[in-house]
Amino acid sequence: MAVAEQQTYEFVEVKASDILAERQREWAGFTTFLTWAVGAIATLLVLIYLIWG
Repeated sequence: MAVAEQQTYEFVEVKASDILAERQREWAGFTTFLTWAVGAIATLLVLIYLIWG
């Protein structure tokens, strides 16, 4: 008997509300990261300007 024949898969129903909730969490995380990244880059550029400008 081949290994592929021994495997069984259980499929779970995925609801639209679950997908939407996951995407909203990912979007919130992305926007938080983006806010901090823009702030860090702006701070870095100001420091570079003050030191070498």
